Amino acid sequence: MREKRMEHELGLDFLRVVEAAAIAAAHTMGQGKRKYSDQVAVEAMREVMDTVPMRGEVVIGEGERDEAPMLYIGEKVGLGYKEGVEDGDTFPQVDIAVDPLEGTNLCATGSANAIAVMACSEKGGLLRAPDMYMQKLIVGPAAKGAVDLDAPVKDNLKAIARRLSRDIDDLVVIVLDRPRHQKLISDIRAAGARIRLITDGDLSAGISAAVAGSGVHAVMGTGGAPEGVLTAAAMKCLNGQVLARLVLKDQLEDLEDQSRIPEGVVERMKEMGIEDPSRIYDTDDLAPGNHIIFAATGVTDGTILRGVRFFGTGIRTSSIIMATEKTKTVRFIDTVHIEGGPSTVVRF
Repeated sequence: MREKRMEHELGLDFLRVVEAAAIAAAHTMGQGKRKYSDQVAVEAMREVMDTVPMRGEVVIGEGERDEAPMLYIGEKVGLGYKEGVEDGDTFPQVDIAVDPLEGTNLCATGSANAIAVMACSEKGGLLRAPDMYMQKLIVGPAAKGAVDLDAPVKDNLKAIARRLSRDIDDLVVIVLDRPRHQKLISDIRAAGARIRLITDGDLSAGISAAVAGSGVHAVMGTGGAPEGVLTAAAMKCLNGQVLARLVLKDQLEDLEDQSRIPEGVVERMKEMGIEDPSRIYDTDDLAPGNHIIFAATGVTDGTILRGVRFFGTGIRTSSIIMATEKTKTVRFIDTVHIEGGPSTVVRF
């Protein structure tokens, strides 16, 4: 009964959570204050999350690497943890992964593909890992099972092209524009594929790779571990695949990247149950839960979602909610939040 409640009722609650975070962040869009944008998104997400009928625990979040405001790993959220709530202990227990503002720099500059996002599962259904770097290879349903994280770039591109019945030069690969990716970029170009370099937002990119018609066929490179877990939750719903491996300081050549790996990270990994730092994770390892909900709302216009739009008497948001039920569901939701009086006119 709790599982049914989690999937059929909490989905709309989580929609409220990501909408609130996106709207708060959108008010700061283009102001150049990325940490402030992140802060208001976190505060809005936490406030609404505490009204959701659940007993939630944040098992992976973001903020430790760059000392940004965050929903902390281990933080208890939800109405079930509020004092005086009747029957609070009967609410479903869920693990939660969050990124209140994925693409803080994108929001600060008004660039595309900033989103507010969260995922949840039954207890133990999402990987617990420190906020660190993760090497990723993300593909859509057609190329699922055809790629290998340790294979040469050209071999993976050949496999993806073969599954899609395309030539390699028809493929578009998204890569974060970072110094650490110079060799990866060179290898992709040498193989003949096209590259879309992005400044931030590899979670949005991963979702795009699994949605037909987006014009994106793969995501390659090293990004954040929280985004990797969230991407895996989305891939479970979209039938795509993410292969990933956590990256330690001595595996990074760039000194700036090395400085962003927190001290004692190996010990923290062991505390969280990660015994093999070099393990390659598949989608089901990152998000093993049977009952997963993924929700995201656009902050700025993007490949999949439109950004928040303000008008005189309200706000309009564009969201996606996905769930792994007996049959997987993907819902695109366009919401008008009316803030005017009784005579307000809603335009579509």
